[in-house]
Amino acid sequence: MTQHLSGGPVLVVTKELDPAADLVVDELTIRHVPVMRFDMGDFPQAISLCVEHAAAPWAGVLADEYRSVRLEEVRAVYYRRPRLPAVSEQMEEPHRTWADEQALAGLLGTLYALPVTWVNRPEVDGIASHKPGQLPVAAAHGLRTPRSLITTDPEAARNFCHQVGGRVICKPLMGGPLKYPDGHRTGVPTHVVDPDTIDDSVSLTAHLFQEWVPKSHEVRLTVVGTDLFAAEIHAGSDAARVDWRSDYDALTYDVCKVPDDVRAGVLGWLEHFRLDFGAFDFAVTPSGNWVMFECNPSGEWSWIQHRTGLPIAAHIADLLAKGRP
Repeated sequence: MTQHLSGGPVLVVTKELDPAADLVVDELTIRHVPVMRFDMGDFPQAISLCVEHAAAPWAGVLADEYRSVRLEEVRAVYYRRPRLPAVSEQMEEPHRTWADEQALAGLLGTLYALPVTWVNRPEVDGIASHKPGQLPVAAAHGLRTPRSLITTDPEAARNFCHQVGGRVICKPLMGGPLKYPDGHRTGVPTHVVDPDTIDDSVSLTAHLFQEWVPKSHEVRLTVVGTDLFAAEIHAGSDAARVDWRSDYDALTYDVCKVPDDVRAGVLGWLEHFRLDFGAFDFAVTPSGNWVMFECNPSGEWSWIQHRTGLPIAAHIADLLAKGRP
């Protein structure tokens, strides 16, 4: 039976421009860990796959123009939002869409079968990224969460605002920008809701409303395995105080400690979803309570490392280098 080699390569599966992946690759190189970095969007046009299954896990070669690995020797996979496989555009429909699906099933299905560490497995990452599923799990593990409403009913939205009795915000249920026909993209920020302006447009799609949480600052808590890296985010503008993603230039950062109950809660949350990485967003109230808004299982963290010096990349590299059979 083929054995997993602890000294084998790490696969870094991501898009071409990814500063977080760059940092992890640099750390793996320092540790003399061989790396094959690739974007699934280059398969099958610029990447080849030839693997065979007998009585052991899949064995064979994944290769591009510059490097190759034997999949049975891989020790870990770092997976960060790659493009999907795409066959030649010269292939006509409906065969092209069918062939794209075959390529995805062949490549990602083979990678899924590797008995190695993943940061994070994409199918688990996808489930964990949905906010409606995040908040009950957080509460079950002792974390404070904001009172929330998901609805397509404008009257229910107005009633929720009045019941809360204070400020209410509306935020996207999942990440992703608005994409315009000219290629322009813009994010959809969290915004404060005036109940009197809620109209029938709410019925067009699902909306997430939450009570406003008074805060002295926010925290981006990045978790790698069982290691926690917490950075206070202090907003210097009105827009950033509502959604710090709206005004990065107005932000300042400080490293902080994590309360024991929050540590236990986030580790329990990650264990529930079988994740080794998560980027959590918290508000810290004036009285010092931490309130969890969400977790981004494949969230950005490189800018936090640059701003604070927290060794996030080094710990991700350690986790990947260790691997497991």
